[in-house]
Amino acid sequence: MPHKLGGMIDERTLLFAHLDAQRAHVLATTDDLGHDHLLQPVAPSGWSIARMINHLTYDDEIFWGAAVLGGDEEAIGLVQDGWQVPVTRGADAIATYRRWTMRVDDLLADLDLDSAPKWWPGSDVFPFPAFETSREVVLRLLTETATHAGHLDLAREHIDGHQHLVVE
Repeated sequence: MPHKLGGMIDERTLLFAHLDAQRAHVLATTDDLGHDHLLQPVAPSGWSIARMINHLTYDDEIFWGAAVLGGDEEAIGLVQDGWQVPVTRGADAIATYRRWTMRVDDLLADLDLDSAPKWWPGSDVFPFPAFETSREVVLRLLTETATHAGHLDLAREHIDGHQHLVVE
């Protein structure tokens, strides 16, 4: 439950609560799916649930969370196109996603939303202007996660008819 400061909801707590909810939504789409279903192409472009999880891991948690917000050297060294990361086992993709979401949470435990991001990639990696505040990066991470949670819902419904109802 978000904290209240002087009758107002703490923005930082609220943002991270929403991010956690979206991450849980992402993981819920993988519940009870076997190896073949996790690797099954579900879109005309050929992505699978496991490949989308790789995208969320590398392009969102590692890039936006650990590298840009956290300045984490290991994450900076792992920056790459998450769509191109090979998927050998869907369970491995899910485990890696879980591990990086927890690591990002640790890196962001004391994040000041008004501070500048700790790292920004060169224009050869990301040819766009740097965000001025960490708040903008958290909003990008939240938006990406929520958007792809919706994509994963459609993929899951295509595979076995399961529908994830969001009533929160």
